[in-house]
Amino acid sequence: MTDPRKPVVRSGIRPSQTLSPIDATSAVVAFLAAWFVAQVLSVIVLSISGETGGTDTPIGVLAVALAATWFAYIAGMWTVSERSGTADPVNDFGISMLPIDAIGFGIGVLAQLVVIRLVYLPLENLWPTVFGDDELKRNAEGLVDRAGGLMTVLLFVLVVLGAPVVEELFYRGLLQRSLLARFNDTFVVVGVAALFALIHFRPVEYPGLFAFGLILGLCAQITGRLGMSITAHIGFNLTGLILVL
Repeated sequence: MTDPRKPVVRSGIRPSQTLSPIDATSAVVAFLAAWFVAQVLSVIVLSISGETGGTDTPIGVLAVALAATWFAYIAGMWTVSERSGTADPVNDFGISMLPIDAIGFGIGVLAQLVVIRLVYLPLENLWPTVFGDDELKRNAEGLVDRAGGLMTVLLFVLVVLGAPVVEELFYRGLLQRSLLARFNDTFVVVGVAALFALIHFRPVEYPGLFAFGLILGLCAQITGRLGMSITAHIGFNLTGLILVL
């Protein structure tokens, strides 16, 4: 008899493309609950500090708010793994890395330098005041301008290490990996990429984030692991920060 708590392997694909034993419904509920709690915690942190989370919020305050958000994400994933998975997050969410995943870093760099530019080129020609280069860099430049000394180091840790790891765990590890066991691969990868873009709440960046979300989703879907999508995310964010320094 098949153990329902063991990873699911679909016929016709490579053994490495193991799907999460966490059912889609549990994953979606955990995702939504964790995201909601994360927003509440973030608001509490900003309220206590007297900040609004706007473009003038100090890096230190943003770091604490992000830490609270990521704590909610990880706690939600840990809980659903214990209750609906194998109680082994490494297995449930595909947390593994192989030497070949280093290719992901180059994929991320090329995505930032080439893919994003190609996505915005026609948009900039049609709506130059909306999708111009200055508008696209405004958020990143604002972060860099508010950093300095140790805060610059903290900014790099948050953007280049923290965000890629936690976001890939949450979007591709929890949500996409579980949904792939139930729904069409293309539908899932596109849907999660769209959600990934929308939840960043920066409309001017939606086209680029969606395109990059597709790349990250494909990295995770093809390999069956998070290693390559994490390194791609790191390369993408690092290149983006360097471009505005």
